[in-house]
Amino acid sequence: MQTAVGAFGGEATAVGIDVPPLMEENTGNSNRPAISSLNCPPFIAVELCREEMGIHPCDRRRSISEYKSMFPAIDFSLIETDRDVWWSPKTREKPEDVAARGLKFMKWLLTREEKEIVVVSHGGFLIHTLRAYGDDCHPTLKKEMSI
Repeated sequence: MQTAVGAFGGEATAVGIDVPPLMEENTGNSNRPAISSLNCPPFIAVELCREEMGIHPCDRRRSISEYKSMFPAIDFSLIETDRDVWWSPKTREKPEDVAARGLKFMKWLLTREEKEIVVVSHGGFLIHTLRAYGDDCHPTLKKEMSI
């Protein structure tokens, strides 16, 4: 989320303007100022497009209540549980399961009414999702993914 906010967020918060910040000051010990949500597109957290899951603690998400306090202007309403119930300490998600989750995400994405959408996710998720499309993608993308 820090990447998305840094890339597409507003400027530093402005005194006297009452909008929630996209990211609070020093989130994740970043030593960064708060980032305003003023004049920003909507930010929606979608659990389907998260990193490959399992075994590695870095792939486990924090609780949504923690995220809400760090990223007040991000919409977390589509995430059903506060704690991470998808991550397992004993098994790693299979690539074909990541791809299936990615395709489910893409189907959801097509239901959105917006005309321009940016997806910010993780490399493992994106590569497995895009590989599921196989030859049905742009040649530049195929070369990048070594298909």
